[in-house]
Amino acid sequence: MQASKNSMSDLETSMVTIIQAFHKYSGHNCKLKKAELKALINNEMNHFIMKIQENETLDELFSDLDQNGDLEIDFKEFIALIAMVTSACHELFIPNHEN
Repeated sequence: MQASKNSMSDLETSMVTIIQAFHKYSGHNCKLKKAELKALINNEMNHFIMKIQENETLDELFSDLDQNGDLEIDFKEFIALIAMVTSACHELFIPNHEN
């Protein structure tokens, strides 16, 4: 895609940022191993998700995300995480409306 970031909407720019963050950690095979997922969450999502320090927490999250059971998180599985976190944080960003 050759669209200039200047011509993209905020939403489109955010989508590109999500894609770039995934590829920053996923390497050449475009899949996240458990350690890569942990690094991505701890480095890129630490304001929305508490740092994952315990292996049990990481194991449970990884198992929930790894829908096809290949022990790696592909982009579609990663997007499920983004959707869950965004949905959970949604109410924090609703502007206050006075009636």
